[in-house]
Amino acid sequence: MTIASVRAEFSPAGTYLNTASLALPPRRTVDAVAAAVERWSHGLDNAPDFDAPVQHARERYAELVGVDADRVAIGSQVSVLAGIVAAGLPDDAQVLLASGDFTSVMFPFLAQERRGVRVRDVPLADLPGEIGPGTTLVAVAAVQSADGALADLDAIEAAAREHGARTLIDLTQAAGWLPIDAGRFDYTVCAAYKWLLAPRGCAMLTMAPEHFGEAIPHGASWFGNADVWNSIYGAPLRLADTARAYDASPAWHSWVGLEESLDFLLGLGIEQIHAHDVGLADDFLAALGRPPAGSAIVSVPVAPGTAEAAAAAGIQAAMRAGRLRVSFHVSNDADDVARAVEVLGPFVRE
Repeated sequence: MTIASVRAEFSPAGTYLNTASLALPPRRTVDAVAAAVERWSHGLDNAPDFDAPVQHARERYAELVGVDADRVAIGSQVSVLAGIVAAGLPDDAQVLLASGDFTSVMFPFLAQERRGVRVRDVPLADLPGEIGPGTTLVAVAAVQSADGALADLDAIEAAAREHGARTLIDLTQAAGWLPIDAGRFDYTVCAAYKWLLAPRGCAMLTMAPEHFGEAIPHGASWFGNADVWNSIYGAPLRLADTARAYDASPAWHSWVGLEESLDFLLGLGIEQIHAHDVGLADDFLAALGRPPAGSAIVSVPVAPGTAEAAAAAGIQAAMRAGRLRVSFHVSNDADDVARAVEVLGPFVRE
C-alpha cells in the first residue's frame, strides 16, 4: 500500500495543513465509527463487544512504538496519564522540563510543587546537558507542538542513563510519522487524535516493566483488571500486574476509530510515512528559501493578516506562539505544498 494509493481515503474541504491540531481521518475510520454509532442507535451492542477493538488498538499501538502490549495503559488524555507518573514521584524529586513545551507535559509536574517536588525548565537544546545526578525525571515532547522542533532523544536517553534519571517522552506530535522506540524510555504518553488519525478520546501510556505497580493508580477502575468482567463490583482491589492496572475505562466509539486508523497507518509503514511527511514539509521550506528542518511540522514568522488570508483561501493551518504552523501528513500531496506557498508565501517574514 502506497500513500498515493490511499489519497481517496481523505476528503478535505480545502487545503488541510493542520494535523498537528486535529487529524483528518481516513474514510475507513469514519465508516467504522459511523457503523458503531448506527449499531448503538438500534441497541445492537453490549459493553463487552468493545473489548476486542480496544485490545486490538492497544496491540497495534504497541507494535507502532515497539513495545509489548502489556506495557501499554489506556486513557483519554495525555495530562491524566502523565499525572499518574507525576503523582508517583517522591516529595523531594527534581524534574527537568523543556521551556515552552505543551502544558499537558508540564502542568502535571508543576502541580506537584506544592508538596516539595522541584521543577525546572530549560531550553530544549540544553536539556541533555542539564540532566545531572540530582535529576529524578526528565519529561519532554519528542516533537514540540509550537514549532515542530525535534528533541535530541538519543542525547536525553544517554544522559538520563548516566545519571540514573527517569524519562517521560510525549509522543503526541511524533507517533504516526516519526519512527519511535518507546522501549528506550521509562514512560511515554501519546494522544491519538493528531498523527494517529483517530477520534479524540484515546490516549496511551507506556511504561517499563520495572515500574508496574509503583505509582498509585489514583483512577483505578473496573477496566484495570486483567479479568475485566469479574471486577465490576465490590472489594477487594484487584488490578492487573501489568501496565493495564492504570487503564481508564475506554470511550468506546473512539477506540473503534483508533483501531481502524492504526491498521491503516501500519499498513502504510512509518518509514514511508516519515519520508512523505518530512519531504512535503521540507519542500515547503525550500520554496520559501529556508533550510530543511526534518520535521513534519513547520513554523515560520509571518506578517499580520496571515490567518485571515489562509481562511479566505480555504487553507486550514494554525497560529502558534505568534507564528504560522503548518503540518503535513498522509492526506497531503505536492499540490497542497504549492497552494500553501502561493497563498501564504507572501506573508512569510525573514
